Amino acid sequence: MISVVLFALAGILIGGVIQLVKSDATKFSIGITAVLALLATAGGFAWWPSGEA
Repeated sequence: MISVVLFALAGILIGGVIQLVKSDATKFSIGITAVLALLATAGGFAWWPSGEA
């Protein structure tokens, strides 16, 4: 369940990165948002169910 939430958060953050790039935001804010998106994606894969019961 937590992996789904993290992947959803990553999707929202990636959309935020796209909007920041389109609006000519600072590279710092784009970078921070991109790093958070990558961390959310990595966390989603870390909590991905391994299939063991």
